Amino acid sequence: MSSIIRASMLCLMLSAVAGTLQAAPGGRLIATGGAMTVEGAAGGGIVPWALLAGYAEDEQFGGSAWYTQVQPKDFTMQAYGAALSLHNRVELSIGKQRFDIDEVIPGEQLEQTILGAKLRLNGDLIYTRLPQMTLGLQYKKNDTFAIPESVGARDDKGLDIYLAASKLWLDGPFHRSLFLNATVRATRANQGGLLGFGGDRRNRLSLQAEASAGLFITRQWVLGVEYRQKPDNLGFAREDDWYDVFLGWFPSKRVSLVAAWSDLGSITGLDDQTGVYLSLQVSQ
Repeated sequence: MSSIIRASMLCLMLSAVAGTLQAAPGGRLIATGGAMTVEGAAGGGIVPWALLAGYAEDEQFGGSAWYTQVQPKDFTMQAYGAALSLHNRVELSIGKQRFDIDEVIPGEQLEQTILGAKLRLNGDLIYTRLPQMTLGLQYKKNDTFAIPESVGARDDKGLDIYLAASKLWLDGPFHRSLFLNATVRATRANQGGLLGFGGDRRNRLSLQAEASAGLFITRQWVLGVEYRQKPDNLGFAREDDWYDVFLGWFPSKRVSLVAAWSDLGSITGLDDQTGVYLSLQVSQ
């Protein structure tokens, strides 16, 4: 079964389940559930934000299902999954990634499964002076470890821990809504975990900085940028930081679409891995 069909089934399943919980999406403002990262947490494309998936308020359930494809110069990445949010306090997610490395090893791909949890600590995205803050965990299991192990990765599993702070100003520059996010991540993951965890150069958790900014052109369109610092644990090839410039479209609370130009730097020794990023989400 193709990954697109699997992603479509996830979207339909989430919509059906969420529809039994409440007749309409939760009461939060449109776009305040963000999009979904390639790892399954609510946020941008590459950075988890302090937002929770979906639109659930207190005493409500919500969530999102998503499918993403990233097309850098020499590779193809597909990611899909679903997230559930409980009472606007806790987010639980599952994601699957497939990364085609046919340009490096013909016929091969890297795969990873990610289980995530996020807890809102304090603050509110809009209504408090302090930003909304969340503590997140991502348990990552590399499902094709023979290749990462052959290039120096130490483990097939790892745990990322991150702290995110997000704030939305409804009357920002030019009377447009402005969104800012800062995230600090402790990780051993190589290329997000697709090349395993730890390496011959370093095999310990390191702190990495991540940031996002977005300006709402209209109520439904947002233009933004993201940056994600990366560790450099493997000696066989350097690992560069990630960047993207994104355009998000939120025609309703049910559906959103994000397109981006992404720069993933050097991957497995192949430089200039820039390309298009597209992600579709359905939310409740």
